[in-house]
Amino acid sequence: MKLSFRWYGADDAVKLEYIRQIPNMKSIVTAIYDVPVGLIWSEASISALKNTVEAAGLGFDVIESVPVHEDIKLGKPSREQYIENYKENIRRLGSAGVSVICYNFMPVFDWTRTKLDKELPDGSTTLVYYKDQLDKMDPLNGELALPGWDSSYKKEGLQTLFDEYASITEEDLWANLSHFLSEIIPVAEEFGVKMAIHPDDPPYPIFSLPRIITCEANLDRFLKLYDSEYNGLTFCTGSLGCALTNDIPAMVDKYSSLGRIHFLHLRNVKNLPDGSFEESAHLSECGSLDMAKIIKTLKHNGFDGYIRPDHGRMIWGESGRAGYGLYDRALGAAYINGLWEMA
Repeated sequence: MKLSFRWYGADDAVKLEYIRQIPNMKSIVTAIYDVPVGLIWSEASISALKNTVEAAGLGFDVIESVPVHEDIKLGKPSREQYIENYKENIRRLGSAGVSVICYNFMPVFDWTRTKLDKELPDGSTTLVYYKDQLDKMDPLNGELALPGWDSSYKKEGLQTLFDEYASITEEDLWANLSHFLSEIIPVAEEFGVKMAIHPDDPPYPIFSLPRIITCEANLDRFLKLYDSEYNGLTFCTGSLGCALTNDIPAMVDKYSSLGRIHFLHLRNVKNLPDGSFEESAHLSECGSLDMAKIIKTLKHNGFDGYIRPDHGRMIWGESGRAGYGLYDRALGAAYINGLWEMA
């Protein structure tokens, strides 16, 4: 496995030189953050980012993410230009040495939590999703910003998107995803970039918006849309693991043996009886997932892709981007290293 770490660029409170000090750390997972969704990333920006990362002694291998424009998900006529722009970004990133691009196909909202700083019994804080809190929220009449939502949407724009998605079924979303893949995967193959879709987080509908990358049956369907090793998964144990019906070790076994996991987000999650969940420390006993079994399975299957410790708690008084501090993710990386070596 190749251990990696998410970094949000020059404004990130976590410095590259600190990330470099984590044992066995190989690569930085990052992106260009100042270009609007759907536009082309400049070669100069990509080159500058690559040089910054490599000057710190780390690899520039994984981009998370190149966002997919809503017009592509909606299947609007304007999607074709956005797809062409997306293809050009793949070309430019591949030419710069990037080997994996993570993306998602979630309508409107990215990962969703109801609170970013829930205090746990040990005094650390974490990200949580409480169903009763979400049930009381209306994105169109009240607070427009929830953790993980794209705050660039104004109320009018959000209303328009909801109106457009009102006529989009899950089958429509599948068809639009299939069209997208048919256009981008040949380019990814040509430039040696493995595309890795991130599952929906959480993996069930939010405010009646369709979500499709949610479970084993749907992952199977996704991989068959374009049967290529360059069409694969960002397997997020926490995202898929907060649905009780997903058998995470079995799914890791299945897709890693097929060679279709190109990137892994490893984190634990504590599931609650009503479908709510709390993000936890990586240690198996802290949550609902058997992290040791997951790592042992990957090792047995000869997994040699990229792994990063995912969202962590905020511990030891650290401040910064919720879930993306240095300390708990570094502990997670150390835990992954230990499990991997013992496996």
